Amino acid sequence: MSEIKERAAQSRDKRAPLGPDLDLEGFSRQGGDWEYDPQFREFSPEERGRLLTAGIELTDEDHAGTFFQADARVMHCQANQAGLEVLPIGQALEEQPLARELLWRLVPVDADKYTARAELELDNGYYIRALPGVKAPRPVESCLYLRTDRFAQHVHNLVVVEPGASLHVITGCTTHPGVRSGLHIGVSEFYVRAGASLTFTMVHLWAEDIHVRPRTGVLVEEGGRFISNYLMLRPVGTVQMYPTVTLAGEGAVTRLNSIIIAHPGSTLDVGGRVVLDAPRTRAEVIARSVSTGGVCINRGHLLGKAPGIKAHLECRGLILAERGVLSAIPELEGQLAGVDMSHEAAVGRIAQEEIEYLMARGLDEEEAVSTIVRGFLRVKIEGLPPALEEEMDQAIRESSRGM
Repeated sequence: MSEIKERAAQSRDKRAPLGPDLDLEGFSRQGGDWEYDPQFREFSPEERGRLLTAGIELTDEDHAGTFFQADARVMHCQANQAGLEVLPIGQALEEQPLARELLWRLVPVDADKYTARAELELDNGYYIRALPGVKAPRPVESCLYLRTDRFAQHVHNLVVVEPGASLHVITGCTTHPGVRSGLHIGVSEFYVRAGASLTFTMVHLWAEDIHVRPRTGVLVEEGGRFISNYLMLRPVGTVQMYPTVTLAGEGAVTRLNSIIIAHPGSTLDVGGRVVLDAPRTRAEVIARSVSTGGVCINRGHLLGKAPGIKAHLECRGLILAERGVLSAIPELEGQLAGVDMSHEAAVGRIAQEEIEYLMARGLDEEEAVSTIVRGFLRVKIEGLPPALEEEMDQAIRESSRGM
């Protein structure tokens, strides 16, 4: 861990991802032989509680669709609303010409060894499509679940929101309570067509020695809207995540929100890139990170390539431990006159006077710190299940103890 912290301190201006170069052969490809279980009957109360804290409710009620994959096996997959298609990606590639046409167009298959492994040894993943004009008032719930220790899960997800449609996908990625180590490689490609809207909420609730390698590309067409919410609140081994959103049509809009707690032993290299490639596009990247002893590198890149664009990047971090490491690396790149881009980056500690102010009004020290951290991490995220809201508050309370 000390070597990683030294690299973080010495290499904050570099684009090379932080974290170990994983030996893929060190993980198992023998996952559990789980049966298809649409009623979720074989899940223990302990598992259900774990999944609930990741926003997964194990029910089809109040969901426009459901997808659940444990290790390499799809245990449940169902669309509950007319005009929505929810399929395992393997089945979609066999039955849907559109899936074959769009796969690997936004993420290069040869980007690195993780994307190559996802192509060569695909376990599955989800295909979700909203047909033209379809409005889905309820979210599609999906879960990618590691149920076997040391397993390497390789998935490829494809989401298509056709013109005029709107969709919210909540994906929870988590582990069985008994799993401590493993690898998750997740390739995701999102297409937001003209006038469509997609909100994608990703919750990561892993274990101490899980390594996570998402690779994501997003294309937003004219008048489209893409909102991304990312929550990482619990310990994990390493994460490398740097999605790229391309605003390809006039008036397209995106907002990327992230809320991250870096626990001791965690190394997180996260962020996002937005390419504003059409006139009058808009982008906002809001990142909040807290270190309680872990390493978090938060990168943001805005690339303005068209007239009349407007974009803002805000990256702020709090260090709550003596040995925590936070780096904010904002980058703005304009390629013609008339672009309007700005950034705000800050890393620091809670001011003692703020704590004393709240203590003078009746709070003890721990309550005061929790209140400040909760306010710092409060980013407006719509549509979260109540259990996930409670999990956020619990993680904030725990991160504030012992400051």
